[in-house]
Amino acid sequence: MMAKHGFRHVLVVENEKLVGLVSEKDLFALQRVGLRQIGSSIRHAVKLEEMQHAAADIRSMAHNMMAQGVSAEQLTQFISTFNDLLTARVVELEYNASGLDGTLVKGLCWLALGSEGRVEQTLNTDQDNAIIFKVPQGMTADHVREKLLPIAGRINETLAACGFPLCKGEIMASNPKWCLSLEEWKQAFSNWINNGTPESLLHSTIFFDFRALHGATALAEELRGWLCRVASDNTRFLHQLAENAMSKRPPLGVVRDFVVGKENKLDLKLNGITPFVDAARIFSLASGVAHTSTIQRLRSSATKMKVHPSEVEAWIDAFLFIQVLRMRHHDDEKALGMSDEQLDNLIDPEQLNELDRRILKEAFRQARKLQARLALEYHL
Repeated sequence: MMAKHGFRHVLVVENEKLVGLVSEKDLFALQRVGLRQIGSSIRHAVKLEEMQHAAADIRSMAHNMMAQGVSAEQLTQFISTFNDLLTARVVELEYNASGLDGTLVKGLCWLALGSEGRVEQTLNTDQDNAIIFKVPQGMTADHVREKLLPIAGRINETLAACGFPLCKGEIMASNPKWCLSLEEWKQAFSNWINNGTPESLLHSTIFFDFRALHGATALAEELRGWLCRVASDNTRFLHQLAENAMSKRPPLGVVRDFVVGKENKLDLKLNGITPFVDAARIFSLASGVAHTSTIQRLRSSATKMKVHPSEVEAWIDAFLFIQVLRMRHHDDEKALGMSDEQLDNLIDPEQLNELDRRILKEAFRQARKLQARLALEYHL
């Protein structure tokens, strides 16, 4: 209407009462922060305030893209990609400020884990990261770790100041358990694969989603190649993973109505997203697929698992629909003034419109079918 009539302002009236004003500037503000500008500001940032401003721009752009109907897959890739860029800049600046020996820096790789490792971050995300390093000649792994831990701690604190909360489970590079040499990482994965209990495996799955984010990517590639070979040969390990994955069931009852928890709410992450993520991880490990993204894992392992492409696409569409609901929910919470730390994944299905409720039920049914395939594959 503004374009058609040449208006620069439109009054917003409700029940014959003025409630707001929309101007040209409001509309163009949606386009104010562009992808190129965000990338450029991150690459040239040197102060904490500049990085905090860039982090706010990422969230603002994500909100605008959400409002414009950008797909869940593209939106999570956008958020993860720019969070990667921001994290890499923080790591780079801290390495430079620390005065680390150049030889040591060349043998370091900062790893993203969890949702960032899978390139599936939403606005509700904490830090999950680690370090893999090469031990220089004349040094020990403990000596290298001693030098790196204070630096990793400062990186984790800077990221927290930029809006990425510290991991409550301490799965961060500043934890000595997750600042390891290549050989130590291989030993850790070997223990999980060959000797892991169901409980220890439950807590270790996040590490199987690792992805190189900054530094010596060849170290991460070598670890991934080794892991693909070792994991695919161990049927006991895969069977245990599958058993764990079956414990998180889609919240549907016998008559296919929603099974809700406290306050009549569903957990879209734990019971919606997780069944897809867990199954895709198992299929990829069994098939020797190196991808970390849930969607790529499902597509790439489908042939070896002898799953029809149309079935895989139905799983992916269901996964993406639940992601859309999660991000819409986070967006609504942000609009109510909630901070990033306060965002949750709990929704009341009765608050959804009838179409969304029906599609959500079908998405959960697809999660059930995926778990049924998992049960068939591993005789559960």
